[in-house]
Amino acid sequence: MGVRKRNRAEILKEAKRNTYFAKLNNCPTSPRKMRLVADMIRGSGVESALHTLKYSPKEASGRLYKLLLSAIANWQSKNENARIEESNLFVSEVFVDSARQLKRIRPAPQGRAHRIRKRSNHVTLIIGDYLVDEGDYGDEVDEVEETAEIEGNKE
Repeated sequence: MGVRKRNRAEILKEAKRNTYFAKLNNCPTSPRKMRLVADMIRGSGVESALHTLKYSPKEASGRLYKLLLSAIANWQSKNENARIEESNLFVSEVFVDSARQLKRIRPAPQGRAHRIRKRSNHVTLIIGDYLVDEGDYGDEVDEVEETAEIEGNKE
């Protein structure tokens, strides 16, 4: 392995160490139905996402509920001393990709046959934690106020 490739691999390894995710492969639900449920929890806090999934009547919500619990368990294994309540975790990314299709045949009128496509999907769920930097926001507000005062004095 060359030097550039090794350095790139180390950078990717470090980035993966700070990423908390869970994957669900070959889930026998159509991707369209799974995306409806994934859109409900994208960007929300972990606790509210768990409540949303637990009380949703859709079948896909049960699978995403277990996947979110798995992602939280992965976060706990990397952060053993931290508490979930204090960490401000949220669902940063959820994406649903289509997986293999099982092709079946259904009888049709006049001796024909129609093809039935039983779809499945892959789901990847990534959680992150909110970074609250109050100092940066406050500096921007002060700069805007100063420029407004300077412009007001020129007139």
